Amino acid sequence: MPGGRPRSFDADAALDCALEVFWRNGFEGTSLADLTAAMGINKPSLYAAFGNKEELFGKVLARYLDGPGAYAANALDAPTGREVVERLIHGAVDLTAGENTPHGCLCVKTVQACGPDAHAVRRDAVTVRKAGEAALRRRLEQATDLPTRHEPAALTALVHTISDGIAVQAAAGRSHDELRQVGDSALRALLGEET
Repeated sequence: MPGGRPRSFDADAALDCALEVFWRNGFEGTSLADLTAAMGINKPSLYAAFGNKEELFGKVLARYLDGPGAYAANALDAPTGREVVERLIHGAVDLTAGENTPHGCLCVKTVQACGPDAHAVRRDAVTVRKAGEAALRRRLEQATDLPTRHEPAALTALVHTISDGIAVQAAAGRSHDELRQVGDSALRALLGEET
């Protein structure tokens, strides 16, 4: 028995299109019609290649973390704790208020704006965020160059709170330059010197 017609679209390109739509509109603000129009495929092709909307979002979330959001994991490789914090905050500004990206953060939008019907999607975004926080806390526990007034767990929470605030402000229309100034002010407050 034949296995069906071969796929007539580029799955990676379609995922990139879905990523942009979800990033721009959030999970609940994105309809299947939005997705199929952006991806250039019909609903049966979407379901066959990616599963339902929730399964597609899971694939998009992984793509986001490995693509545009990879700056956060890469920042952990910085040689000093100060550089880790700087790269995370500056990276949040660049990602969420960049000229060529939707404004805001896919994970923040998902955590903030998912109702009870999208509990699994929200849970997945929260899980990703918690893993990122745990990785940052472990990295800051190894740092010897940070002000002693901050415990690693508290500094981790501060960095994530600032990054989330930057994402929310970017989604609300704050410019890259404005948010860079906010990020620099936050870094001076956290690290105690010019950055």
